[in-house]
Amino acid sequence: MQNQSSPITGGTLALATLGLALATFMQVLDTTIANVSIPAIAGDLGVSPTQGTWVITSFAVSNAIAVPLTGWLARRFGEVKLFTIATLLFTLASWGCGLANSLPMLLAFRVLQGLVAGPMIPLSQSLLLAIYPPARKGVALALWSMTTLVAPIVGPILGGWITDNISWPWIFYINIPVGVIAAYFTYSVLKSRETQIARAPIDFIGLALLVMAVGSLQLMLDQGRELDWFNSSVIVGLAVVAVIAFFFLIAWELTEAHPVIDLHLFQRRNFTVGAIAISLGYGVFFGNVVLMPLWLQTQMGYTATWAGLAVAPMGVLAVLLSPWVGKNLQRFDLRSLATVSFVVFAITAFLRGRFTTSVDFNHIASIQVLQGIATAFFFVPLVSIVLSGLPPQRIASASGLSNFLRITAGSFGASLTTTLWDRREALHQSHLVVSINPYDQTSNMVLDQLRSLGLNDAESYATLMRTVVGQAYMLATDDFFWISGWLFLSLCIVVWFAKPPFGHTGGAAAAAD
Repeated sequence: MQNQSSPITGGTLALATLGLALATFMQVLDTTIANVSIPAIAGDLGVSPTQGTWVITSFAVSNAIAVPLTGWLARRFGEVKLFTIATLLFTLASWGCGLANSLPMLLAFRVLQGLVAGPMIPLSQSLLLAIYPPARKGVALALWSMTTLVAPIVGPILGGWITDNISWPWIFYINIPVGVIAAYFTYSVLKSRETQIARAPIDFIGLALLVMAVGSLQLMLDQGRELDWFNSSVIVGLAVVAVIAFFFLIAWELTEAHPVIDLHLFQRRNFTVGAIAISLGYGVFFGNVVLMPLWLQTQMGYTATWAGLAVAPMGVLAVLLSPWVGKNLQRFDLRSLATVSFVVFAITAFLRGRFTTSVDFNHIASIQVLQGIATAFFFVPLVSIVLSGLPPQRIASASGLSNFLRITAGSFGASLTTTLWDRREALHQSHLVVSINPYDQTSNMVLDQLRSLGLNDAESYATLMRTVVGQAYMLATDDFFWISGWLFLSLCIVVWFAKPPFGHTGGAAAAAD
């Protein structure tokens, strides 16, 4: 068996990188490709668009629960074998998603998909860092980051085109050839570099508490709006279970010999700061990713294809700039690079906060292009801060925990975004409808114009109300973008609590303390 920590070169390195990148691309693609297809999936399965968003959150929650198990599973089965098995099972679960003919069946396979996908991203990071020489670890992280950026570009376009021209199940079927190829390349090249295997016991109590805590909280967020939040005993019960489970989870994991979550990583200053910044930033970012196509399709009349084309330009500058960021990590303060990301995120959010119902495709797409700068400077510096100074044997656990926090934040961000959107729409609509009365000159003038077009009174009022609802959703959308902008700006402060020197990932342990 070769030394797993020694770098490789040439064509072998290229094939290994390709296999890891394809698998990562496939998983990240599945977090965005379904976004523009939610209305079509919801309509086909006979559920509301809001219930359709469970297709996104069910995957995210199960994925978040599985991610912290990466460290234990990697020690038990070996990183290369675990990554290969996870990739193949993900491919099989994708096939099941395509065959689903009801929402419960689709959600079941999405949960399975998320569970087996848990180790894929953390292991893709650790395996890449293991096969690249120290001087090129920044490049390795940039290559990994590019796959996570290209997928969001391709996802909305591909998902929209498939939904409009074929059928939504094919957004899952396309994973089958990609998954098989990725698994073959990865295992054939890296099987001789398998990591050491240790039969450490699994923390069943910690795992059960984790499932209870995250699952209860996500169910509370998903069901809250439909059950009128804390006026419902079900929501109150879920909240109580989540709080108690989180409390006992923390207490248990701090004293467990083989914890499912290594909370001692939070003793490292840079890990804590980096994990907080990347999780909260991703949560707000993912809320934007979910809301944009939903708003464009349900309120602005966009097809799935055009909604995908409108949001996809985000990745253009991201792909072009990511290699430069990775290559020059050592030349700049990582906190400065992350600050650039949050500032540009905030600027683009504030620009969207000025949208009106007359906003055109070019304006939306141009702001998405600008956001590509933010995404290019987001992942690589923050992941480098999170993993800085860690010894190689702790990278998988640290990557698993930080990705767990990031994915969980993304899932919660999606649920909170749709809830906030609907609540703000209801508030704005209640304010707007006050002016629609027999004594309001403006509303009477509009109704007269509609009647002059041949509409009767009922049709005129219905048309006016549709306009009011559209304006209310527009105002709610603007509210969310303004809130996002201020949250991004606040993260500029958080990231400066990290402490240099950062050094190369896997370097001296003291570097992160």
